[in-house]
Amino acid sequence: MLPRSQVDRSFGCGTAPSEEYMSMLQGVATDEQDASSARVFAAAEDPVVIDTYFHVVAASTNLADGYVTDQQLADQIAVLNEEYAPYGFQFDLKGTDRTINGNWSVDSAELDMKIALRKGDYKALNVYFQKQIGGNLGYCYFPTFVGEQTEDFYYDGCSILFSSVPGGNATNYNLGKTLTHEVGHWFGLLHTFQGNSCDGVGDIISDTPQQLSATRGCPVGRDSCPDAAGLDPIHNYMDYSYDACYEEFTPKQHKRMHNMFDSFRAEWGMKAKGKRDVKRSRQLRKKSPVNM
Repeated sequence: MLPRSQVDRSFGCGTAPSEEYMSMLQGVATDEQDASSARVFAAAEDPVVIDTYFHVVAASTNLADGYVTDQQLADQIAVLNEEYAPYGFQFDLKGTDRTINGNWSVDSAELDMKIALRKGDYKALNVYFQKQIGGNLGYCYFPTFVGEQTEDFYYDGCSILFSSVPGGNATNYNLGKTLTHEVGHWFGLLHTFQGNSCDGVGDIISDTPQQLSATRGCPVGRDSCPDAAGLDPIHNYMDYSYDACYEEFTPKQHKRMHNMFDSFRAEWGMKAKGKRDVKRSRQLRKKSPVNM
């Protein structure tokens, strides 16, 4: 089994995807520029429906120990559906379970937890709401080729800080939009500030402006790359802005999400047999750094 990318768990710009994943995305971007690869993407009236499973993993039934109420979960799936509806995705909550386990609630023994709790196939979204996840708001795994019942199959999904759900106590990050951000990674998107550069490949999406660093708050007019076209995409779900600042994906992010879902998840059952594990890569959503 190949190792995961190293994770910097201090508040900062997050985790760089593996070189393998970046190389693969370069190929995807090239294909997307080919007119022959054009397709009509699902719209709000004809969405791709994603089977979704919520797993609450808490240290006890006390709200302070990571427990999430039924109403908060209902509000969370509503937020997710509202924000992805314009981009042709809807999430059908197939089941919710709750587990009281102190070790699992603080993101210890991740694989053991996911082997025990994961449901559905590689097209299904599994979300784990936990008490602590290393100081992060959330993390999620990118789509890739995985074999049936392999470790990478089980790792797939999103871990979300319980206090970031609607009505939680994560100040400025409690409108439920951490899950929106993390599901963007599940669909294959990078951070808009990927690479922290004004002249690099960035997030390999041509209609997101270059961005030198993650956004803190909601600073209208921020331009961290003044010599490059466009202002920082502070309203983009793949930045690190406050929840109240999030508003949109770009048209080419929309296209990328559908391309990646179609390529790696929608037809997974036909591709999984005989596949070897490839390097896993995940991205985190962290609170914005105090100093920009």
